[in-house]
Amino acid sequence: MSAHRQPPDPSDETLMLRYQHGDRASFAQLVRRHQGPLYNFALRQVHVTHVAEDIVQEAFVRVVQNARDFKHEARFTTWVYTITRNLCIDQLRKRALRKHPSLDHSSSAEGEGPTLGEQTADPRSSVERSAATTELKERMLRAIEKLPHDQREVFLMREVSNLPFKEIAEIVGIPENSVKSRMRYALERLQEALSEYEDYARALR
Repeated sequence: MSAHRQPPDPSDETLMLRYQHGDRASFAQLVRRHQGPLYNFALRQVHVTHVAEDIVQEAFVRVVQNARDFKHEARFTTWVYTITRNLCIDQLRKRALRKHPSLDHSSSAEGEGPTLGEQTADPRSSVERSAATTELKERMLRAIEKLPHDQREVFLMREVSNLPFKEIAEIVGIPENSVKSRMRYALERLQEALSEYEDYARALR
């Protein structure tokens, strides 16, 4: 007997359409699918774990509140990342108005989903490289934090959330070529910051 093929996972847009027709399980599936990447994106913007968690929760609340306005021809990721990005910007503006000192993200943020360092870690598992890998991850995170905001958010959406340039352009509201330019400048800055790790710097090209 031939094994039954599992049906492909429904697209985000299909799940959203089902939710608009009252299927709450479809919304729960959207949350499970996107909360990790959205949290990682928000955390690298606001640097505080509980604030990032609140932002992601509020983003999904707004999805619920505005579900009827979602157009079926639109991409769900573009919509939800635009909401999350705007919430991050609002939070950073409030912090600036309060003259709140910026906080470095703590190690407690680790383990909340795949980080950039985890995604780019050398696959070779030799013990002698473990310390270098840890140091590289820390250097990488520090270098990302030092990027200008406009370059950092493009880099995170591309490298952490794996969004296409066209979609990032829609989220940020600039031409696709401008997005690619910001990405190129971000990579150049990171290459410079990590120049002593030549193999890794070459891999960024």
